[in-house]
Amino acid sequence: MAALLPTLVYVLCFVTSALCALLLARNYLRTSARLLLWSALCFGLMAAANLLMVIDLVVVPAADLRAPRYLLWAAAVALLLFGFVWDLED
Repeated sequence: MAALLPTLVYVLCFVTSALCALLLARNYLRTSARLLLWSALCFGLMAAANLLMVIDLVVVPAADLRAPRYLLWAAAVALLLFGFVWDLED
């Protein structure tokens, strides 16, 4: 039971970030607000990083996917910051 709880948390983090990306993208298509686009892309990269965490820690624990996970997280944050700056210029 104790080993099941971290797995459940990792999967729920992935599902939540993927659902946020989907909802943000859907609202972007409806309203064309660019901040929604940048947020959707950010959450999409976060979902990919969370999926890599599930693969790394649950599916294939012998693999070390920390570097790609950290790169995805950094890319997500950089993309959102770029979107904020881009929208401030207009």
